[in-house]
Amino acid sequence: MQQRARQLREVKRDIPRLFADVRARTQADIDRAFNSVAERQRRQQEAVDKLSDQTRALEADTTRRLREQADSLRQELRETAGRIEQDTRQRLEEQRKETERAIAVERDRIGVLEQDRARAEITAQTWLADARTMADLIDGELPHDRYAPGQLDRLRRRIATAEQTTADGRFDAALAGAQEAFHGLSELRVDIEQREFERCLAQKEAIEALVQVEALTEENRERPVVGPDAEVIAGYVLDVVHWSEGEYDRVRQDTAQALARARDPQTGVEDLRSLREDEAPRLEQSLGETVERAGMRQLTSQMRVNLADVVADRLAEIGFFDLVEKESGYVDGDFRKAFRARLRNEASGNEITVEIEQADKDSDQCVIRVVSHDYDVTAEAELRDRSDAVYEVLREQGAPIGLVAAAPVAEPHPLPGTGEQSGSSGRETPGT
Repeated sequence: MQQRARQLREVKRDIPRLFADVRARTQADIDRAFNSVAERQRRQQEAVDKLSDQTRALEADTTRRLREQADSLRQELRETAGRIEQDTRQRLEEQRKETERAIAVERDRIGVLEQDRARAEITAQTWLADARTMADLIDGELPHDRYAPGQLDRLRRRIATAEQTTADGRFDAALAGAQEAFHGLSELRVDIEQREFERCLAQKEAIEALVQVEALTEENRERPVVGPDAEVIAGYVLDVVHWSEGEYDRVRQDTAQALARARDPQTGVEDLRSLREDEAPRLEQSLGETVERAGMRQLTSQMRVNLADVVADRLAEIGFFDLVEKESGYVDGDFRKAFRARLRNEASGNEITVEIEQADKDSDQCVIRVVSHDYDVTAEAELRDRSDAVYEVLREQGAPIGLVAAAPVAEPHPLPGTGEQSGSSGRETPGT
């Protein structure tokens, strides 16, 4: 039984359907993330259009390169949705370096040209205005506090210093300070965008891994019941939700909570990677263990009624006891609880209750109680014969060595139709 239950632990995977499901769900998340990126870049372009001629061309080129990189990454992530590509991060890093190199070359060219211009005061004021515009753009549109805490404030202080230098009439120094501040802000803008691309990639990977667990959870809600010959028994299923006693629902809820964290735009890169690399495997393992325990509980439930049937048959053979079907069954009608069989001797009115339950929750051991309700005097030897008969039939059924019989216990109860007390004798026989 343990071996059969362990086979269930390997969660069932309908690979083609699983791939299609994960791909569709992940693509929707990718689109949501990059729609947000595209809208942010559109607002940035509106701010760039307000810059002076000397910097507008540079920042328009920067915006174009970032947009092209975002489109390329979005397309690649959509194409790889449903499977995790190990080299995607490497390609993103290469794209980042190439974008930054191209921007740096263009920035140096413009810087050299501006150094040759004569009207230093006007030029310095223009660069300062552009720097203030860029600072406001970063402050209003980009998550600078997440990726570069304190950097924007540092660059604003540089702008303030350049403004004071301009006020003092030192225009060459002011121009150099304003250009340095602007280029620092431009670099900060690019760096934040690149980090956001990295977050989008980490988010996609985390969502993909967790959506796969979610799909597996749904797929393993029910499992086929397999017989001793390893063939599926038609018409029967393992209802994992029912037999897991809340564990399946907890896995599903934990997966939903993890997915909500993965989809939250405020979740950082490290947390997203932890969700993918740690939480998703843990949840899938928990799902497998839940399915295994559910299978074991269903098997032990069947074992309880089978053992009760075997014991009842033997007691009927030696003492003319008949099964009282209306008074037999699982406690509270719940197949997950103990099974009780009531037997009655119609001639004497004596009864025997056979109760079988697990020794502990999810244990592979059972406790078998054989309780005699005798309204006449029953010899100790007869009670022992009953116990021995139960012991023997269990051994015949393959119960392991070590089966132990408990000592008889007597409890008084009223005789039918009288107020007199008699003895109710029982014997408990625990075993595996």
